[in-house]
Amino acid sequence: MSTALVIGASSGIGEAVARRLVAAGWTVIGMARRPGAVAGEHYHHIVADVRAPDYRDVLRAALDRFAPLDLCVYATGIGHLLDPASFAHEADVFATNLTGAVATAELVVPRMVARGAGHFIGLSSQADRLITGDSPSYSASKAGLSSYLEGLALACRRRGVAVTNLRLGFVDTAMSRDQPIRPFLISADQAAAVVERCLRRRPIRLTAPRRMAALVWLLGLVTQLRIWLA
Repeated sequence: MSTALVIGASSGIGEAVARRLVAAGWTVIGMARRPGAVAGEHYHHIVADVRAPDYRDVLRAALDRFAPLDLCVYATGIGHLLDPASFAHEADVFATNLTGAVATAELVVPRMVARGAGHFIGLSSQADRLITGDSPSYSASKAGLSSYLEGLALACRRRGVAVTNLRLGFVDTAMSRDQPIRPFLISADQAAAVVERCLRRRPIRLTAPRRMAALVWLLGLVTQLRIWLA
């Protein structure tokens, strides 16, 4: 039986991924800041925050307990509108979206390399191509994550380990529900199905939905024009 670690498994895409993997016969270790809603003999939940000082210790203990690990899905992520008067959430966004992913890979990937097998999937965003004054920390942290994952993929591909940068558009989760416009919206379960597609194809980069990518490209051109004219 294959074993997967899903970071961010208490809600949204992470929860949907955990449910699908359990249904497919995987042993799943879910990790999140809150208790999990997934249940079953082959599901184990650990409450942990990727921003906490003891995160590496908690993760290391889980990896020792449930080794060997075949799959890790880093599905946690946050985003906040910028308040230029306070910067209240900016560091948290980077710590969750980018630094937490790097800390996870730091412990997970070398174990996979030692075995010559495994798959690390990071959930990034098509916003990694955007520059926005509304939520600069979200776009910038996802840009860093995308770049890191794809570089890591090139470093590990000859060692038998796949790394995938999964760039999603709008997904119907709590984080996106305050957005007034959500073009080409997909459900969390549809996003989890894309994760399953990654398991079969093991690509370095997968962008979905493709229609959203065209819109992001156009918005990027408009933003670059605004910056040039400013």
